Amino acid sequence: MLDILFKNGTLVNEGKIFESDIGIKGERIEKIASSIEAEAKNTIDLNGYYVLPGLIDDQVHFREPGLTHKGNIQSESRAGLAGGVTSYFEMPNVNPTTTNRENLQAKFDLAATKSHANYSFYLGASNSNIDEIKAIDNTLACGLKVFMGASTGDMLVDDINVLEAIFRESPVNIVTHCEDTPTIIKNEKAIIEEFGTDIDASFHPKIRNAESCLKSSQLAYDLASKHGSNLHILHLTTADEMKLLTEGDITSKKITGEVCVHHLFFSEGAYKSLGNQIKCNPSIKTEQDRLALIDAVQRDKIDIIATDHAPHTWEEKQEAYLKAPSGMPLNQHFLLVLLDFYAQGIFSLEQIVQKTSHNIAERFQIKDRGYLREGSFADLAVVDLSDQTLVTKEDILYYCKWSPFLDHTFSGAVKYTIINGKVVFQDGKFLKDLPLGKRIEFNR
Repeated sequence: MLDILFKNGTLVNEGKIFESDIGIKGERIEKIASSIEAEAKNTIDLNGYYVLPGLIDDQVHFREPGLTHKGNIQSESRAGLAGGVTSYFEMPNVNPTTTNRENLQAKFDLAATKSHANYSFYLGASNSNIDEIKAIDNTLACGLKVFMGASTGDMLVDDINVLEAIFRESPVNIVTHCEDTPTIIKNEKAIIEEFGTDIDASFHPKIRNAESCLKSSQLAYDLASKHGSNLHILHLTTADEMKLLTEGDITSKKITGEVCVHHLFFSEGAYKSLGNQIKCNPSIKTEQDRLALIDAVQRDKIDIIATDHAPHTWEEKQEAYLKAPSGMPLNQHFLLVLLDFYAQGIFSLEQIVQKTSHNIAERFQIKDRGYLREGSFADLAVVDLSDQTLVTKEDILYYCKWSPFLDHTFSGAVKYTIINGKVVFQDGKFLKDLPLGKRIEFNR
C-alpha cells in the first residue's frame, strides 16, 4: 500500500513535461506512471498542478550559531519550505565561524534537532586553515567556501600562496565569493572624498563595481584552470564575467557559475525605492548586466540559480548606507520569482527545474535527490500556474519579518511542499508538527 498517491499531476523532470500519477511509500517515490491504481492511505487529486523536484538552494545564510537575532535554522528552513525549497547548503560565516571540523560537526548536530528541510554545510576557508581543508570528509561537507573578497574577520582569503594551496588541495568543490577588496576600498574612498559620508544605496554598485567582480572571478578562474580544480563561482552579477563561462551540460564542466534570484529580478533603478533593502554583496548592477545574466541562464552558461538568502533585522537595514549590512531574505520567494520569469516567457519550466534541482544534484554529487525518479527521496514542490501570490507582511515567514518583494504579486502559487514523503505545506498552511529534515548524502 502506498502512503500517498498523487493523481493527475503534470510532472516537470529531466527536460520533459508530462501528465502522470506519482506514488509515495515511506520517504521515497515508489512509482511514476500515467495511471496508478494502487491502494493508498492518502490520495490527492492534483487537477493538473505542476509537480517539480523540491528546490535545492546551494547558498543560504541561516545565521546560527551566534547571529540568531537575524534568523535561525528552524525559522529559515521553515520559510523555505513554503516556497518549495526542500534542501539547502548553508554558509560558514556565523559565530564561531565554520572553519574547522569541530564547528562543522556542531552545525550538523544543531540541524539534526532543528532543521525542517534537508541540510548540508560548507567548511569555510581562511588564511590559516589549510590543514583543516585537506582533512575535510568529502562525504560530509557539501563543499569549501572561499571568500576571495568582501568578508570580515579571518574568513577573507587574500594570501595568494594560501589560495594556490586551496585550489591545489581541496578534496571537495570550491565555491567562491568573488569581489576584489582593494578595488572596493579604492572606490569607496574616492566616492567619500567626492560626496562625503552621507551617501545612499544607489552608490553601492559604484563602490562594488563590475571591475571588482571581474578581477576576483578571473583570479579564481585562473587558479582553477591551473590546478584542475572543481570551481563553482557564486552569485555572478556582471556581463563581463560571462566570458569566463562555457555553454553546455554541467556534467562536462569543472568550472561552473551561479546567479541569484535578486540579481535576475532587480537592477540599479530599484535602489531609488528599496534602498538598503537590496544592498547586497556582490551588488545589484545595471539593467544591461541583468539582461546578460538572463541570457547566460538561457544559453546554459550559468548552470545554477540560488538565493544567497541572508536575513538582517529591519532595524539594521534602516541604518545609514555605509553602516547598513548587506544581504536580504529570499528563500520563501525563490520559486515564485522564477515563476514570474516563466509567465513572461523568459525561462521555461524545464530550465527552472534544471537550474534549481538537477544541476545542483549533479554538481555536488547529491545522493537520491534533485530528480523525480522511482527510488529517490520524495522531495516535491507542487505549483498552480493559474493562481497568483501577493506578498503581504502577514505571510512573510522569515524571522526578520520583511521582504524586498512586499506588495508584489507573483504569477503562480506553491500549493504543496513534500519532503521525504511527508506533505508539510498545503494551500498556504503548514502541518501542525513539522518533521525534521535529513542530512544530505553524497555519491563521492
